[in-house]
Amino acid sequence: MNKKILVVDDEESIVTLLQYNLERSGYDVITASDGEEALKKAETEKPDLIVLDVMLPKLDGIEVCKQLRQQKLMFPILMLTAKDEEFDKVLGLELGADDYMTKPFSPREVNARVKAILRRSEMAAPSSEMKNDEMEGQIVIGDLKILPDHYEAYFKENQLELTPKEFELLLYLGRHKGRVLTRDLLLSAVWNYDFAGDTRIVDVHISHLRDKIENNTKKPIYIKTIRGLGYKLEEPKMNE
Repeated sequence: MNKKILVVDDEESIVTLLQYNLERSGYDVITASDGEEALKKAETEKPDLIVLDVMLPKLDGIEVCKQLRQQKLMFPILMLTAKDEEFDKVLGLELGADDYMTKPFSPREVNARVKAILRRSEMAAPSSEMKNDEMEGQIVIGDLKILPDHYEAYFKENQLELTPKEFELLLYLGRHKGRVLTRDLLLSAVWNYDFAGDTRIVDVHISHLRDKIENNTKKPIYIKTIRGLGYKLEEPKMNE
C-alpha cells in the first residue's frame, strides 16, 4: 500500500509540481489550498506525512501545525516557506514540525526529504501488547523506557507522545547514556544534513523532551545541560 502524502499550498503551480513528482515516486497525494481545509483533510485522511506551506489563507501553516499537535496527531510534517528567516524555522520546529525547507527548492530535494522522513517514522505506528522476548532491545534509564524496534518510549509506564524527530533525539541520547554530546554532534547525528549550524533547533527539542520526562524542567534530573558543551542523558540520582 502506497504512503499517503497531504500537500498544502495556496500556489497552484507548486501543488501541481509537488503532486506530479511525488506521484511519480509512488506516493498517493491529496491536496489542500488553505489551513482550514488542511486540518479537515489531515483528520479524515490520516496521511503518512504532510508537506505544509507556512503562508496559507484562513489559517497559516504554523497554526495548522500547532492544532494538529494539540490534537495528538503526530504524523510527520515537512514545512515549506518563502522566507529564509530563523524565526520561522525555530518557531515551526518548536510547534512540532519534523523538517523545514525554503523556497525555491528542487523536486528532487523534496522527494529526498520525504523519503528520509518516512523511512525514520515507518515504525511509529502503535504496536500491540509486547511480549517479554520483544523487549530485549529496550533502553531503561530510571523511569524512562525506550523501545527502538517499536519506535516507542514510556515514562512511568505511560507512553510518551513524541514526534519522529523527538523520538530520534531521545533514542540517540539513550544509546549514549552518560556521555556529553555537543549540540553540533546532535545536530549532525539526528538531523544528518546541513541545518546552517543552527543548534537552537537542538535546544528546542531538548526542551520538548524535558517537558515530557522531567518533574521540574528548571532542575532536570534526566537530561542535564553541560554548560558550554551540550547535553547528556543519565540515570537520576536517588537524592535528586
